[in-house]
Amino acid sequence: MKKWLSLMLAVLCCLHLCCPAVHAADPLGISAQAYVLMEADTGKVLLSKNGDEKRPIASTTKIMTTLLCLESGGLDDWFVVDPEAIRVEGSSMGLQEGDVVTKRMLCYGMLLPSGNDAANATAVRLAGSIPEFAKLMNARAARIGMTHTCFVTPSGLDAEGHGASARDMGLLARTAMQNPDFRAICSQSRAEVCFGNPPYNRWLKNTNKLLTMYEGVVGVKTGFTDAAGRCLVSFCERDGVSLLCVTLHAKDDWNDHMKLYDYGFAHVVSQPVEPPDALSVSVVGGTADTVALRTRDPLSVGTDNGDLRQLTVQVQVEPFLYAPVPENARVGNLAYYYEGRHVADVPLYTVDAVAAQEQEPETPGFWQALLARIRSWF
Repeated sequence: MKKWLSLMLAVLCCLHLCCPAVHAADPLGISAQAYVLMEADTGKVLLSKNGDEKRPIASTTKIMTTLLCLESGGLDDWFVVDPEAIRVEGSSMGLQEGDVVTKRMLCYGMLLPSGNDAANATAVRLAGSIPEFAKLMNARAARIGMTHTCFVTPSGLDAEGHGASARDMGLLARTAMQNPDFRAICSQSRAEVCFGNPPYNRWLKNTNKLLTMYEGVVGVKTGFTDAAGRCLVSFCERDGVSLLCVTLHAKDDWNDHMKLYDYGFAHVVSQPVEPPDALSVSVVGGTADTVALRTRDPLSVGTDNGDLRQLTVQVQVEPFLYAPVPENARVGNLAYYYEGRHVADVPLYTVDAVAAQEQEPETPGFWQALLARIRSWF
């Protein structure tokens, strides 16, 4: 009996050592190897799997390339594309040697049809070469707080070392969607653009099918390479709540995002934030020593638990104002932060007008009076 028991225990131990552990299935049935669901106002991660694991990110890279292009200015200046830059494999906006284009049109070419030619043309236009542009990309990533990211190419084509984490891509998308031009471009299912030699109008179609598949989606970017698999970054707004989602290497990315958004909108609500009490600023040379301040439009922030204690505020106003001070004058901001990340600036306005204090005329002294009397003789 003891021999049989020993034999059974030995077999069980062998099975335990030889068979791999079975991991619990994702509760939402998400196919992606890495993902994050993020509250866009605060950058708070609501759900995550391998969220800080650096992975290939394919054409979602173009979010950064487009952001840098839009931030560089001169968006509507015409120029001839570099012929070497546009000789690149993969998806294209259709640039040909000798084409005349603007940076704004290149942004459409990157965000809608995911043009690798547009990404390379942007890099060469802004930095002179792709390696130099990669330095700009990584510097901007550092300012955003992307700590598990390294950019090598502007297009996202597979390259050694090129990649980012899902959480980092969420932070990038959050920053990019605060740019009005970026938001306006990536929210369009199709757009009419103008470029060529000579330039002529044509239509570009967005590869992001989620724009028409799920209510409230307003962006952002698709991606695919053999190494990265299917990648998708999206942004969705409903009832004052803004969420963003990132999936990397997903077999079923469209449904992944819809499942994550269903979860997010079921758990996150928009909550108003009360401004600090008794805001005022000192006034110099006025009929009053201070003037009260107020906000016009209250701030609302999405929260999944009603707890906004991590939300901090900085009153950004000059130490004092010089009279006269008009009513309803914008004099500063309330800057809100969540765990150190900037959330919003809420303008501050004066409640009342403060007039300048009238100065009493000085009584002339003896010598001033004598001098005035002498002048009157001539």
